[in-house]
Amino acid sequence: MFDGILPIYKERGMTSHDVVFKARKILKMKKIGHSGTLDPEVDGVLLLLLGGATKVSDYAMDLGKSYRAEVCLGIKTTTEDLTGEILEERTVEGIDISEIKGILKTMVGEIEQTPPIYSAVKVNGRKLYEYARRGQFDVEIPSRKVNIYNIELIDNSQYYKDDKFYFTIDINCGKGTYVRTIATSIGEKLNIPSTMSKLTRTSSGKITIDHCLKLVDVEKCLKENTLEDKILKKEYALEEYQFVEIPLFRAKQVMNGLRFRRNQFPDYDFSNGIVFTYNNEAIAIYYLKDKDDELLSVKTTFPKIIE
Repeated sequence: MFDGILPIYKERGMTSHDVVFKARKILKMKKIGHSGTLDPEVDGVLLLLLGGATKVSDYAMDLGKSYRAEVCLGIKTTTEDLTGEILEERTVEGIDISEIKGILKTMVGEIEQTPPIYSAVKVNGRKLYEYARRGQFDVEIPSRKVNIYNIELIDNSQYYKDDKFYFTIDINCGKGTYVRTIATSIGEKLNIPSTMSKLTRTSSGKITIDHCLKLVDVEKCLKENTLEDKILKKEYALEEYQFVEIPLFRAKQVMNGLRFRRNQFPDYDFSNGIVFTYNNEAIAIYYLKDKDDELLSVKTTFPKIIE
């Protein structure tokens, strides 16, 4: 039984569920999840959570993500990528790349984004793509704020093909960002129909494609008894938190569910949560529900026998 984070390179044509299903067969274990669905036509980093690491699923999903996306100017589709029906198409020429670079600069920071109708975002308890499949395109989609930490155009990535203009961008963004929608927003600012033509997730937190294995590599490592070396600790998913190592007696108290007073740890700010570790392994996350609370609350525990 394996335990930890297994970074997988998901190839195009597979669903994220396909990857989990095949990994369960290869590793002969059922307790496997993943952190953040990738559409079938998207490739790149997919984190598989093995065994006890499934407990960090929500935290892994909150990790910042990086993507490399190709944008096509001249086509607008129902899905904001090339899998959808074409709504508008036109010949594109004379594109000023400096204008695109200027637009990208305006998109860094906290921005408002309306998710595409073909997405898993829920409205009134139903996923948006379910409305789309029923032809209910008039559903009101609430916009939301997302964070774009960095976005830049890849030099010399631009080219013309079939009267369309293509270019590639690198994006570092927060949870809930739809890169497809960024691609269409660029076109809107240029007053040209646009869509996303290709997408790769290049990192999830600090875990990059370089850390990833293809499923065929997982099988090979399993046979060679080297897979354990490729599995990362669950702590990788908690990188946004401060870690505090505690002694044995405190670790036992944590495992017994004890709530501590904030003045027992006067040197630390629990507003956003603190990861308590024992022997450098995360055993719980404590935080303040309210800034005026005297007692710390338990956000998550990672069960472990401590002797």
